[in-house]
Amino acid sequence: MIKARQRTQLKLERLAGNTFNKINESKYLVDRPMSKSDWSKSVQMNKFLKIFKKVVLYTFSVLLLLSAAGYTYLYVLPKGPEITVANKINEGIDTFVMQAFKDSGKKSIKVWTYKPESWNNQDKIVFVMHGGGRNADDYLNAWIELANKNNLFIVAPEFENKFSKYTTNDYQEGNLFTFFGTKNPKTEWAYSVVENIFDHIKSVNNITNEQYDIFGHSAGGQFVHRMVMVMPESRIGTAVAANSGFYSFPDQFLDYPYGLKNIGTDLPKAYKKRLIILLGELDNDPSLGTFRTTDLAMEQGAHRLERGTTFFNANKELGDKNKWEFNWTMDTVKNVGHDYKKMSENAIEWIKNRPH
Repeated sequence: MIKARQRTQLKLERLAGNTFNKINESKYLVDRPMSKSDWSKSVQMNKFLKIFKKVVLYTFSVLLLLSAAGYTYLYVLPKGPEITVANKINEGIDTFVMQAFKDSGKKSIKVWTYKPESWNNQDKIVFVMHGGGRNADDYLNAWIELANKNNLFIVAPEFENKFSKYTTNDYQEGNLFTFFGTKNPKTEWAYSVVENIFDHIKSVNNITNEQYDIFGHSAGGQFVHRMVMVMPESRIGTAVAANSGFYSFPDQFLDYPYGLKNIGTDLPKAYKKRLIILLGELDNDPSLGTFRTTDLAMEQGAHRLERGTTFFNANKELGDKNKWEFNWTMDTVKNVGHDYKKMSENAIEWIKNRPH
């Protein structure tokens, strides 16, 4: 029995000794000094991480600074030409510059006008909205002969923007949102600017007209159809949206400007407005003008003719489904492509036929 106990004790001592040796060996492995090669790699890695952190921090700081500077330039600092004295608008070609927003002096807008000698109070007033080139004077010139023949007071606002090649939110999308995606107040919508111009013209000329007509081509067509949809309370009589590049569909789940999500529009009221979707039969070449090719835009159609047809049919179907009054019309102009002058000539028929 004693010998058995001695053998057990001896086994325990040996086991403890082996465990102690393993711990020492492990400790020795952990505490073993790094080789020069490992130490050099560690130093290089630490240097790389420090440089990487500095680069990331510097890049972030630069982007933050540029964003702040861009926002300040676009939405804080006053912009636009110098305000002119509010005078009665002359016959023939004239221009004036006014504050774009009623409650803010941070943006001014130049407005081109043409008034025939025969025009009198209560004769028709037509707003002509330029395309993406922001060339309001060219659009005004295209309407002078039409104005003389049909006794129309033409008003062509110039939504000037040095960055118009890169931004569309301020004009054809109505300035509902800033370039950075934040919402603008309704008083700063581009559509509100049109209403403000109408008020200005009425006040300086003692005009009592309660409505105006509006025509827009290409980017201007985008402007017009969106104005009808998101501001149906505007004083538009007849609206003609010609050859728009893409459209805002009546989809409450699709983000603006492709849909109307979170816009809060009154579609039944918009459908009561007289809107003409004017399409050029030959405007089926996407290489003409600026043509949006994002996935959501391409879902609307391969070219402007197809997109306009798809847009009109979608709204007509929705109106019919809900049995809403629907005063929109689609008109396709034969043998005309993406040409604002020829589309203007065809738009005049719709404007002439609107009762005062």
